[in-house]
Amino acid sequence: MLAEVDSTNAEAARIASELAGPEWILALRQTAARGRRGRQWLNPEGNFAATLVMPPEGTADQLALRSFVTSLAVFDACVAVTGRADGLALKWPNDVLLNGGKLAGILLESAGNAAGLMHFSIGVGVNLVEAPDPGDVERRAVCPVSLLSETGARVTPEEFLDALAEAFARYEEQFRSLGFAPIRTAWLDRAAKLGQVITARTSRDEFTGTFETVDAAGNLVLSTAHTRHAIPAAEIFF
Repeated sequence: MLAEVDSTNAEAARIASELAGPEWILALRQTAARGRRGRQWLNPEGNFAATLVMPPEGTADQLALRSFVTSLAVFDACVAVTGRADGLALKWPNDVLLNGGKLAGILLESAGNAAGLMHFSIGVGVNLVEAPDPGDVERRAVCPVSLLSETGARVTPEEFLDALAEAFARYEEQFRSLGFAPIRTAWLDRAAKLGQVITARTSRDEFTGTFETVDAAGNLVLSTAHTRHAIPAAEIFF
């Protein structure tokens, strides 16, 4: 555990070569936290900020599916520390919602050289006690919420890490032994807006249609009036 660091994902990159196996890095304060696509991640003290550093085993596609493994683990950790699952849902590809607001985000990163990947990390941020101001988030994005404001449960980062690490280990073992199929089923059971109309914005296009499923590769399957789209990466808006 670190009292302060620029970013737990940045720290993961610095120490990955020294680690013998997977390791969680927990920071009580981050000075330069970031989210997907380099966006700033606001992380007031008391919120959860941690990164799991893992050996980069498997293909890039298999590593990317760890976002589903991690989402399920965050979901279960929230249940463990609050005693309730009401209002929790998973937003494709890597957010956890509570009562319709964004509670947590997940960031996967890897680095390597010509010889291959050198390390793989999974960053997790959870609004345990305080949510960012809605005015500080992207337009059309889901409004942020905190675990404290929505459930009344005051949970420390250390307590949350204990629950998260246990849940992740359980789902990771399932993923390694049985593949993505049971992870996909469990994720869909908790999916936000499944069967409803959503908007997916890629780097080039924007599609509005029915969120049909997540396929065996982790792609979002969206049905529009004219066709079905299997989308590997996008921003999702409700």
